[in-house]
Amino acid sequence: MTTPPVTPSRVAGRRRSRTSVPLWWRIAGGAILPVALLIVWWVVTALELVPAYRLPSPLAVLNSAGNLPITHDLTRDILISIQRVFIGFGIGAGLGLVVGAIVGLWNTANVLLGPLLSALRAVPSLAWAPLLLLYLGIFEPPKITLVAIGAFFPIFTAVSGALRHVDPHLVEMARAFGLGPVNVLATVRVPAVIPTIISGLRLSLSQAWLFLVAAEIIGASLGLGSLLVDAGTSARVDIMFLAIILLAILGRITDAIVGLAEWLLLKRWG
Repeated sequence: MTTPPVTPSRVAGRRRSRTSVPLWWRIAGGAILPVALLIVWWVVTALELVPAYRLPSPLAVLNSAGNLPITHDLTRDILISIQRVFIGFGIGAGLGLVVGAIVGLWNTANVLLGPLLSALRAVPSLAWAPLLLLYLGIFEPPKITLVAIGAFFPIFTAVSGALRHVDPHLVEMARAFGLGPVNVLATVRVPAVIPTIISGLRLSLSQAWLFLVAAEIIGASLGLGSLLVDAGTSARVDIMFLAIILLAILGRITDAIVGLAEWLLLKRWG
């Protein structure tokens, strides 16, 4: 009986099998702290340890969903924010994957693009907003562009760095067996960096939500970021809590979607 060759993906698969956590414990364990915080929050507000205008009760926050400012509809705000995040994330992460692969695989591109992109990565999100509003107007393009900028840099950094640090011995071994550049990329480089790509995508998605809030705070009349600003203007702390909790829940749901993609990719490449 012949022993199947040891590849980076097989090694990663064996490592995952040793460290995998049961699904039920992931769900139950992940719920412990949120439930505990909810209980503490309810107790503190029930005992009136903190004034209601500073810390509304969980029930008050829930009821605030039916008492929003007249310009807002909660379902519409949620859907608009999700739409902006997914479009911006798709554009930014897609460009980040392509440019990251080019920079990671081609030394000349790394020399030419690396310093510039590293400098742009340090620019705060709010610094882009005035220029985007000036060049792209006040409607959807500047908001989606800002989200795309936020999603671009994490995945670009992850992919370019991971591809540059793939074990050169594995690459040379694949070439010695007669594999061309495309086959080396598909059978050695990509499987070796799949976990890093997934981590980069998750970070890109979280950055997309952060940049979304910045975009909606500055120049939007709809969306959860706009709802947050309007609640602050009218001193509605209950609506502020509602918007923040919804952003956290939506961020967790979208992260779970990327986690499902991770499971599918690792099943394919592992």
